[in-house]
Amino acid sequence: MPSPSAATRSPALHGRDTEQDALLRLLDAARRGSGGAAILRGARGTGKTALLDLAAAHAGGTGGPGGTGGFVVLRVRGTEAESHLPYAGLHGLLRPVADRLPALPPAQAEALTRALELGAADGGLTLPAAVLNLLAAAGGPVLACVDDVHHLDAPSRAALFFAARRLAGEPVVLLFGADDGGDGGDGGDGAAAPDDIPAFELGALDEKAARRLADDLVPGLADDVRASLLEIACGNPLALGELAGSLSPEQISGAAAPPGTLPRGGRLWRAYTDRLARLPGETADMLLLLAADPDLEAVTLADAAEPGCAPAALEPAERAGVIVHVGGGGGAGAGDRYDFREPAMRTVVYAGASLARRRTAHRLLAGMLCHDHQRLRRAWHRAAAMDGPAESLADELAAAAAAATSPGGHPAAFLAFERAAELTEHGDVKAARLAAAANRAWHAGLPRRARSLLTRLQSLTISEEVRSQAELIRGSLEMRSGKTGSAGEDLLAAAESLLDRDRGQAVRVLIRAGEASYLAGDNLRYLDMARWAATLRRPDDPAATQLMFEYLAGTAATFDGRHREAADPLRRVLELAPSVRTPSVLVWAGVASLLLGDDAQAVRLCGRAVETARARGAVSTVPQVLEFMINAELWMGRYASITASAVEGLRLAQERGRPNSAGQHLGWLALTAAVEGDEETCAIRAASAIELAGAHGVCVAGALGTWALAHLDLAAGRHADAAKRLRATTRADGTSGHLVVRVMSTPLFVEAAARTGDRERAGEALRVLDRWVGSTRSPDRRALATRCHALLAAPGDAEEYFRAALDLHHQGFSEFETARTQLLFGSALRRNRRPGAAREHLHSALETFERSGARLWAEQARAELRGAGEAVRSHRPKATEKLTAQQYQIARIVADGATNREVAARLFLSPRTVEHHLRNIFAKLDIRSRVELVRLMS
Repeated sequence: MPSPSAATRSPALHGRDTEQDALLRLLDAARRGSGGAAILRGARGTGKTALLDLAAAHAGGTGGPGGTGGFVVLRVRGTEAESHLPYAGLHGLLRPVADRLPALPPAQAEALTRALELGAADGGLTLPAAVLNLLAAAGGPVLACVDDVHHLDAPSRAALFFAARRLAGEPVVLLFGADDGGDGGDGGDGAAAPDDIPAFELGALDEKAARRLADDLVPGLADDVRASLLEIACGNPLALGELAGSLSPEQISGAAAPPGTLPRGGRLWRAYTDRLARLPGETADMLLLLAADPDLEAVTLADAAEPGCAPAALEPAERAGVIVHVGGGGGAGAGDRYDFREPAMRTVVYAGASLARRRTAHRLLAGMLCHDHQRLRRAWHRAAAMDGPAESLADELAAAAAAATSPGGHPAAFLAFERAAELTEHGDVKAARLAAAANRAWHAGLPRRARSLLTRLQSLTISEEVRSQAELIRGSLEMRSGKTGSAGEDLLAAAESLLDRDRGQAVRVLIRAGEASYLAGDNLRYLDMARWAATLRRPDDPAATQLMFEYLAGTAATFDGRHREAADPLRRVLELAPSVRTPSVLVWAGVASLLLGDDAQAVRLCGRAVETARARGAVSTVPQVLEFMINAELWMGRYASITASAVEGLRLAQERGRPNSAGQHLGWLALTAAVEGDEETCAIRAASAIELAGAHGVCVAGALGTWALAHLDLAAGRHADAAKRLRATTRADGTSGHLVVRVMSTPLFVEAAARTGDRERAGEALRVLDRWVGSTRSPDRRALATRCHALLAAPGDAEEYFRAALDLHHQGFSEFETARTQLLFGSALRRNRRPGAAREHLHSALETFERSGARLWAEQARAELRGAGEAVRSHRPKATEKLTAQQYQIARIVADGATNREVAARLFLSPRTVEHHLRNIFAKLDIRSRVELVRLMS
């Protein structure tokens, strides 16, 4: 059976698409006369009640989009206070339909009446059969929702489960919400969730769903604050909602520290503390040890307890479902440990303990962690226990944090440096530790936390060395998440102050300052920096420093149009790269390959840089590396790969607080949407990229957005609009637009300008492109330049240029640009009254465009073929021609039976975006179901 329409789901229930679809299918089946039952099982706060509310809204037609109504809706919630009263649950559920009792056989009516009024019943099948028959005779399709069924009295549960197993052929849906056993609330009889009724396990929300929920709850939430909330909530929707509701305006903006635990007095806090209060004292002590160290191994936990007491002390917590045993296959070896069944409970256990109890736990743990790889954890626990002089503890903690190589685990290095700074009295040492904490927080993807730590330096007297370090961090923060103009100033200041102490680091920082100028589109400033760097060179510089000087010289010469002069230093970068083993060198080597025209090698080097960054845990740098990889992939025409890289880059940039990088990836995604002819998506992404560019001074992002819109205009035949968009970015003096994007978009501009008669400006732009292309051996780039010459050539010379361009294309990688050249050549041949020769090229172009999903370019090819005397029909059903390219692609995949989540995975979109497109598809096609969509697409 097809999945329900995305339009019928609740947008508030993030991450629960499968469960929503299942419930809506049950309601549809009951409406047709044959219902069923399901159990929604999960920890407290995972959305069981919200899903029951959704089902009730659709069944009763009250609330929720697409509600169809027509059901009799019955609801009851089990409570501990009534769990000992026989048939209290049935009484609460069935009272609204008790007037239907006379419709039952007399014996069943009498048995059910006695149960509801007296709480008594004889054994046998009479009573449960009466419950089933009453539900079936309630006057229409029935939805019965039983929340917290684990707290329902046992006789009521038994009767309802009896009915739930026999609903085939009855217009009844029975839904149960049950805790997953985590609170031991099944009444001791194990009947809260029988295995023979279909069940859905509601686990923690995945990170994407949790992020969307947080953004819905608090629009405009600072990235760092969102990350803190997600860490505490551990995917629990209720926890996330309570945390969001507790935020102050200062916390929402990131000006104040986010909460460290669930709100005291909230529903989850009360529920957790109530369960914990029922456990023995020695069990609570063991749980505090687990809460104090998330990485605690079972063997260490056993050593920390009284001999032989650890397993016995933990048994009550296991029976109550508070903890679970994970890993290790049952033995107390490496990887063998206990964890909280509901991870959000960890902070409640820790925050709910007294300071004295927490310090005792930390002291005990510090004594158990004696291995070298446990150095940072041991120092953290000693500092938390105040187990010695503060200065000594601070030194130990800072040294351990500095030696830590793994980015994950407990505690985070930036927290360790921050705590060390708090324990330090000496101003300069304190400042150095705060700066180190800011640096680690920045690399952990927490820019606001890093800025907050840097702000604390302002009240301290700091040395020149610490000042330089702070300027470097501040410049890095500004370059990726602030104003690129400010970033360049901070980084230049840091480079100058570092020169006398660490020339290698100073040159590295100078490269970063140049990158800030590149992002801002300030080509003249980049050239000034490179000239200054050239005066600093020494013959005895080590290989790493030599490589950086060569990189600056080569890139500056390229940006200045001195391409032949740039070749030697760029090749020198590639020669020196194998002797310097750092991830950044792979990126610089990739850029050198890109500027030399070896795009395949650039992709390989950037790919290795991505893998190295991931292996070292430096995930925050991946979006920047992907920017350069996408540059190379674009010349090769690998648009599917560009989309995948840009989607990953955008996700990581947003998660790690890198909005300036996010802007570039939005620009690339706008360009791929333009290639596909998806005008709506292109416009949205381009506008977002241009907006980010304006807010942060990231000229490259704005230029990419403009390029994407111009491509869309050209594909749609709006040549004047395309030329107008790009004209301001084509000045040869580098004072407008962005140099690299300007050169990359030159073939597009030349085509648009040639079509509108602006051949003079087209020729100026082509001369700039020719100088670069002529210095490379890239057949793809030379083919594009040659195509431009064909467009500007005299009528008698154009064919020779077109044929030369196609020869070069066939030596390169880009099928899409080959098809674009074939389209232009075929069009020229048709206008020269050679339709037979034109059709050969136009057919090939059309085939490539259709295979690539390039809707607008395919329409141009078909129009040219019709002009050449050939009848060409679209492969799309006529009714779907009003859909955009992406909408048509989504419709086709959905019609093949894919779920929204499967469509999202295939097209590198979020399920939410797929839902949005599907609603628009249904509206444009004037249909209401997937069944109708299948008919239209067939």
